[in-house]
Amino acid sequence: MPGLNKSSDEPVSLSVHSLPDPSAMAIQQRTLGGRIRMLLVVAACAAPVLASYFTFYVIKPVGQAYGELILPTVDMPADLSLRDLAGQPVTAASLKGQWLLTLVQDGACDSGCEKQLYIQRQLREMLGKDRDKVEKVWLVADDTPLRPELQQAITQGVAVTVLRAPREQLDAWLKPATGQKLQDHFFIIDPMGRWMLRSPVQPDPAQLKNDLNRLLKANASWDKPGR
Repeated sequence: MPGLNKSSDEPVSLSVHSLPDPSAMAIQQRTLGGRIRMLLVVAACAAPVLASYFTFYVIKPVGQAYGELILPTVDMPADLSLRDLAGQPVTAASLKGQWLLTLVQDGACDSGCEKQLYIQRQLREMLGKDRDKVEKVWLVADDTPLRPELQQAITQGVAVTVLRAPREQLDAWLKPATGQKLQDHFFIIDPMGRWMLRSPVQPDPAQLKNDLNRLLKANASWDKPGR
């Protein structure tokens, strides 16, 4: 048949496609694999910190806290004017790197103040192996000299960090509960300098210790002893 003869006489055309370069594919796969591994390492390192932030800021375990969680947290003022007992300036940034179990008391330090200092010391010791993550801080809100016997008492064992700060600056940063004074509370500051928790008035040391334990446990992956 003429149609069949004509078709058989025509040349067959083949399209030739270029094949992938094996070396280029290998380089691309290695690059992709390296990026995936890097992302997995970053995710593994960040996961504990993200989990603790999620627990604190999203789940907000208010019901589990004995003290009052401060939400949102309040940063330590960068310009906080601090002086040691010798009158030498101390930068606010130098306090970062440890949890701060903080009291605000006048230099005269009456019997109520002395009781707070005693509880502060006992609380830190009750933390056991985690106590080196916590620093005792006494912010003195006036220029009254400390009695010699009191100075000796607060330097026994692990000394209290005593710093003077202007009352107006402390009032602008830390807040007491309604109807109370700054002197009535313990204030817990995290290693990044953020006020996170305020104790009740005349706190039960055992229950306040439980709050500290929860905070330390939530940040155990990155929070290390010392500064």
